[in-house]
Amino acid sequence: MVTVLTLLAGFALLIAGGEFLVRGSVQVATRLGVSPLVIGLTLVGFGTSTPELVISVQAALSDAPGIAYGNIVGSNIANILLIAGVAALISPMAIASTALRRDGAVMVAVAALFAMLSLAMPLGRLVGAAFLAMLMAYVYLAFRQERRAPAADHTADHGAVYDKSLALQEADPALAPPHPPARSLGWSAAIALGGLVLVVLGGRLLVSGAVTLARDFGISETVIGLTIVAVGTSMPEFVTSVVAGLRRQGDVAFGNIVGSNIYNILGIGGATALIAPGAVPVEIVRFDNLVMIGVSLALVAFAWTGLRISRREGAALLAGYGIYLFVLWP
Repeated sequence: MVTVLTLLAGFALLIAGGEFLVRGSVQVATRLGVSPLVIGLTLVGFGTSTPELVISVQAALSDAPGIAYGNIVGSNIANILLIAGVAALISPMAIASTALRRDGAVMVAVAALFAMLSLAMPLGRLVGAAFLAMLMAYVYLAFRQERRAPAADHTADHGAVYDKSLALQEADPALAPPHPPARSLGWSAAIALGGLVLVVLGGRLLVSGAVTLARDFGISETVIGLTIVAVGTSMPEFVTSVVAGLRRQGDVAFGNIVGSNIYNILGIGGATALIAPGAVPVEIVRFDNLVMIGVSLALVAFAWTGLRISRREGAALLAGYGIYLFVLWP
């Protein structure tokens, strides 16, 4: 019972902390006169990925690589099969061509790169630094491309990183107010800092509870990381994608999912390898990495047919997640 309460408390702190962190960060950026595009490329993108980052780094430092890398790979699989499936069932997802050409290709490429490197060698600090450098290059190129595009294109044909900002705005318009908020810069910074503290505390509780649960029930830490922890840390993406589906803005949901997957591999995987280098568990290398590549290709293939993901394809994705859990869970 104590373990379950620890897990629930960890989830609650992660969700609340992520909310305060993103809200405070966006308010700080707005007070400083930073454009919404820059917010989407930096603060919002990294802010919504903070739960995954904290979990993976703390798990790796706690000598629980199954939870660390299971969280990354499991989050990517859940984003595609579970979150995209639910969003498409709610409303067919229209896909912007820029998001598909640029961000969809990058998502598949980084998933394949992660799988190949984890098969060939332990992920050391050099690999981690390379991943983070690739993420910065991707953000820079995406930023340059968005800046060159006409202003009207941002509402009709934008990429995944920019979509992620819009997704947060759709989920809660207060995250991106049209005018600088009345609160002071110091108060906004305090909100962001408080959110970060909650995320760190929630991450510790979640890792501790997940490890204890795995040992008590004889379930491997890798399975716990791929399922319970991965889905829990994907809640921000789930909420924003479902809200986008309810508002019939499927391109926002698609961009949120694809952008999150890119951040998970390059940003969180890179930071984890840099701070706590180690080998990816063999179970993930032999099975889950291949599933991640396969479902990434399936998402792009579905999106390629008419630049949309239909309800039937959404149902297929959701059914795929059910099959994945059936095969994975002992």
